[in-house]
Amino acid sequence: MSRPLLHLTVAAVLYFQGRYLLVEEKDKSSGRLVLNQPAGHVEENEDLISAVKRELQEETGLSLEPDAWLGISQLKAANGHFYVRVNFVFTPTELPVVYQPQDEDILALHWLSLAELNTHALPVRSQLVLDAITQFEQKQLLPLNQIKNVVTQSD
Repeated sequence: MSRPLLHLTVAAVLYFQGRYLLVEEKDKSSGRLVLNQPAGHVEENEDLISAVKRELQEETGLSLEPDAWLGISQLKAANGHFYVRVNFVFTPTELPVVYQPQDEDILALHWLSLAELNTHALPVRSQLVLDAITQFEQKQLLPLNQIKNVVTQSD
């Protein structure tokens, strides 16, 4: 029995003044425009928190620290790939006046309430986007110290 191709990803649920920051991007598999949280793959030798901070900075231009995390989401895509997504929460008290995506794949940034997101012309990339926001709205926050980084030392 073969194992599925596994992708470890992170996502930033950024909440500020009653709205969520979403990125507009083109879904490479379908070619359609979609809304997503700032998200992406964990790179080699990168821990989860560093990965989500990097993705947030690349996709929005914002350098922020996460406040909590929401646990792990899983998605089996139509292509047979299996995605494991760790969702992090960012709730800044202020933002810089000017910020913009550094990643050319991000077409626009949108600040939307949950109600606005549910009626937006663009669909969400996957159910994982709405699930993470629902978890946040239900205050299912986990402390960051529950994520342990173990460094292996060689002899």
